[in-house]
Amino acid sequence: MNDEKLSMRLEKVATFVRSGSVVADIGSDHAYLPIYLVKKGIVPRAIAGEVNEGPLSSAKEQIKYNDLNHVITAKLGNGLAVIQDESVNTVVIAGMGGPLIADILENGKPQLEGVERLILQPNVAADHVRRWLFNNGWSLIDEAILDEGDHVYEILVAESGDAKESYSDDLEKELWMGPHLLRNKNSAFNKKWNREWNQLEKVYDQLKQANDQKKLSKKTKDIQQKLSWLKEELS
Repeated sequence: MNDEKLSMRLEKVATFVRSGSVVADIGSDHAYLPIYLVKKGIVPRAIAGEVNEGPLSSAKEQIKYNDLNHVITAKLGNGLAVIQDESVNTVVIAGMGGPLIADILENGKPQLEGVERLILQPNVAADHVRRWLFNNGWSLIDEAILDEGDHVYEILVAESGDAKESYSDDLEKELWMGPHLLRNKNSAFNKKWNREWNQLEKVYDQLKQANDQKKLSKKTKDIQQKLSWLKEELS
C-alpha cells in the first residue's frame, strides 16, 4: 500500500468510520481500507473479509507487508459470515452493486446483531440498498456522493433506529435519489442524474415506438414518474 493513500472513494468511506470502532470490511480489495484505518489510528482492530481464496491471499500479503497481522485479520467467508463470533460494531461493504449489497445484508441478518453502523458504497442501484435499510429497521443517517474519474459513487451510512425519520412524504423519490443527497445537491449529484435523465429519455422514446403499448404501460409509467422527479430536481 503506497504511502497510506486510498482512492477518493475509499477515503470518503473512511471519514464515516468512528474513532475506536472495530470494523469489518466485506470484500476488502487487498485490505486497503482496514490497513489505512489502523495506520491512521482511527480503529484499533479490523477484519478483512473475502469470499474467494485469491483476494484473501492478496489481503494477507498486504497485511503482512504492513506488519499488521496482530490487529487485522483476513478471513474467508461468504458475506457477513466472517463477523460471526467477532466483536465488530461497524460493517463496510464497498464497491459492489446495490442488489448484491442488499443480498449480503439480507443473508447476514443474524450477524448484524451488535453492529451499530453500516457504511455502504454501492457502485450502481443504491436504491436497492436504501429500500433494504428502510424495510429492516436501519436509519439512513447520512449520505455522500462524489465524482472520481468517470464514475460517480454514492455512500450510505446507516444505524439501527427509526428507518422513517430520514424520509419525507416523497418516499419513492427519496429511496431512488437519496433523501440527504436531495437536500445537499452538489456537482456529482447533478452529473449522475443528468446522465440518468438522458438515458431514461432514450429508453422512453424506444418504448413509445414499440408495438405492444398495453404490455409496456407499467414500464412507461415508471419512466414517466422518474423523468418528472428529475425535472423537479434538476431544472
